[in-house]
Amino acid sequence: MSYANFKPTVWSKFIQHELKKFTVFKQDCDFKFEGEAGEGKRVKILNVGRPTVKKYIPGKAIDGPENVGETSAYLDIDQYDYLNYGMDNIDKAQAMDGVMEALQTEATRALAEQEDIFCATQMAKNAGYKSKSLEIADEASAKKAIDDLFVVLWNKGVSTKDDVTMYLTPWFYMLFQNRLVELKTSNDSLIAKGILGLYNNAKVKMTNNAYNDGTDDYIIVKTSKAFAYCNGIDKLKPYEPESGFAEAIKGLNTYGGKMVRPKECAVLRCHPKAE
Repeated sequence: MSYANFKPTVWSKFIQHELKKFTVFKQDCDFKFEGEAGEGKRVKILNVGRPTVKKYIPGKAIDGPENVGETSAYLDIDQYDYLNYGMDNIDKAQAMDGVMEALQTEATRALAEQEDIFCATQMAKNAGYKSKSLEIADEASAKKAIDDLFVVLWNKGVSTKDDVTMYLTPWFYMLFQNRLVELKTSNDSLIAKGILGLYNNAKVKMTNNAYNDGTDDYIIVKTSKAFAYCNGIDKLKPYEPESGFAEAIKGLNTYGGKMVRPKECAVLRCHPKAE
C-alpha cells in the first residue's frame, strides 16, 4: 500500500475470519504414542495376540505355554506442512490492534485442516472394511447402510460400550439426522466438540473433510483406538524479513498417523442419488 493511499483509508475494528472447515477426525484418534514421537522419529507399536482359554480337567496336566506372538506396526512422523506470510508495517499501523493475532488464528486453522484431511484419508484407505459403492437416495437407505456397517464392527468384537464415532458428510447427515438420539441440553461439553447426537451409542459428527475417491464419499465409523496419531512439531513464529517493511509469521507442522486396529474401523462408500 502506497503512502498516497494510506491517509484516506479507515480500517474497521472488526476483523473477519475465513470459514473454518469441520475439523473432527484428529480429535478422536489415539494420542498415547505422542509423547514418544518427535520430528523425523518413528514409533514402533507392538500388537500382542489373545491367548486361548481352555477347559481345565482336575487331575490332568495342562498344555504347555502357548506362543501368543506379536506383530509390529510403525508410526512415522513423515508429514511436513509449512506456511510463511507477512503484512506491511504501514498497513498494520493503520489497522486496529489484533490483525496479526487474527492472521495467526487463520494460520492455526489452516494447519489443523491439513491434519484433519490427512487423518480422514488414512482412515478411509486403511479401514478393515469398506462397503461396495452405494447410491443413497433417502433416509431409509441411509439407515440400512449405516446399520450394516455397525453389524460388521459388532461381529469383529466392537461393542456398544466402546468409544465409537461416526463421521457424516453434510448431505448424508441431512438424510440421517432424524435417526439420531438428541443430546441432553445440559451436555454442553459434547456439543462444543461438534457432537450432533448419538446412534447405537456412537457419537455422530459432521465433516466436510471426508475422503472422496472421485465417485464416493467415505463415511467412517471407528473406535477411538483404531487410528494412532502423533504431532511432532507445531510452531508459529513471528519475525521481520530483512527486505521491506513487513512483519511476518512462519509456521511448521510435522505429524503422522497409523491405522493400528483396522478391524475397529469400517467405511461406507456412498454417493447421493443424482437429481
